[in-house]
Amino acid sequence: MKKLAAAALLAATSSFAFAQTLVLKADRLLDVENGKLINNAAVVIENDTIIAAGEARKITYASDSRIIELGDYTLLPGLMDMHVHLTSDATKHGYKGLADSLPRVTLTGVKHAQATLMAGFTTVRNVGAPGFADVALRDAINDGDIAGPRMFVAGPSLGVTGGHCDDNLLPYEYHTVSEGVADGPWAVREKVRRNIKYGATVIKFCGTGGVLSKGTKVGVQQYTFEEMQALVDEAHMRGLTVATHAHGTDGIKTAIKAGVDSVEHVSLLDDEAIKLALKHGTYFSMDIYVTEYILSEGAQAGILEESLAKERIVGQRQRDNFTKAVKAGVKMVFGSDAGVYPHGDNGKQFARMVKFGMTPMQAIQASTINAATLLKQQDTLGSVSEGKKADIVGVKGNPLDDISLLENVGLVVKDGQIVKSLAM
Repeated sequence: MKKLAAAALLAATSSFAFAQTLVLKADRLLDVENGKLINNAAVVIENDTIIAAGEARKITYASDSRIIELGDYTLLPGLMDMHVHLTSDATKHGYKGLADSLPRVTLTGVKHAQATLMAGFTTVRNVGAPGFADVALRDAINDGDIAGPRMFVAGPSLGVTGGHCDDNLLPYEYHTVSEGVADGPWAVREKVRRNIKYGATVIKFCGTGGVLSKGTKVGVQQYTFEEMQALVDEAHMRGLTVATHAHGTDGIKTAIKAGVDSVEHVSLLDDEAIKLALKHGTYFSMDIYVTEYILSEGAQAGILEESLAKERIVGQRQRDNFTKAVKAGVKMVFGSDAGVYPHGDNGKQFARMVKFGMTPMQAIQASTINAATLLKQQDTLGSVSEGKKADIVGVKGNPLDDISLLENVGLVVKDGQIVKSLAM
């Protein structure tokens, strides 16, 4: 019934384009660019753009504007998750996932896209999907065919033969190789070019072994420096940013030296890796909530015992290193790895980011202005500011006092259209 109600609400609101100016009034507005809370606030929206935001007494608007009084709400930018897999089903890990066809996982992504948007995440970076299914989802959302967040997409993740981004579940006679596998500098350049050809707007590769892959060691580097450098150079030459999956220390440091824009997971850090990140301005995207799902629900969802054993080793070390990175001042973005755990629960990570070292404002900035800057979209996304896209969420109460409030947003506005409202 809850899913049906959400779908009905979306159908009733997503096609409603405001013919008049929309004014949102609330007790609070978060200015994430300056790290300030504005009381008695108003935001004025025309079409898909914010034309004014700040203290209500200083804001002017047309007398025939549509005014929504939210009262005890805090307005903040649409949330941004920099590490999701919308086509992945959290209940189908390991061998369970082999039964689903590419059309099936793409259609599953439709459901996950809507759940993500309803959770307040108006922009995501989808870092890996088979068969360019994420490109199809993005295009369907952009065309208005389905509901979902603004998507920056990677297509198939790149990786070495037998590595974390390869398909290692079946024996030799099946000859299964993931479509992103490439070995050698020129081979990785070709894969980057192919991904761009078919619609990728971000490049993602696996720089070390992983937790959820069969037969890989979490700390072992994948790709040489020369391969990483060629991959990053090709992507940057074409104007795309690069994310690397990297748990192990050597892989993290090599990827940073090769020029990646963000490192994902970042579980096994040392002081040199932190210094390198600070020197190069590299962003860390650390999924410090997901360990709870893996260790509590993973076995039932099909996660292999080998992977559970790796997570028992890595999970707490990643959280400890998150604290170290925050204290050192490394640039951080919000990345949940939703798809490993259920889509729509992305916001549960905020409380862990605060628990392990961030202030509430820093956690929110990681999911707003920092994420927009990583994507090179800071001029249009990431804050509630004049001239930016009208992507706004509202939550009852003050998330600076209780960050867990962001697990239940009451208002979602994307491109100036109200797609969810529990406050009206």
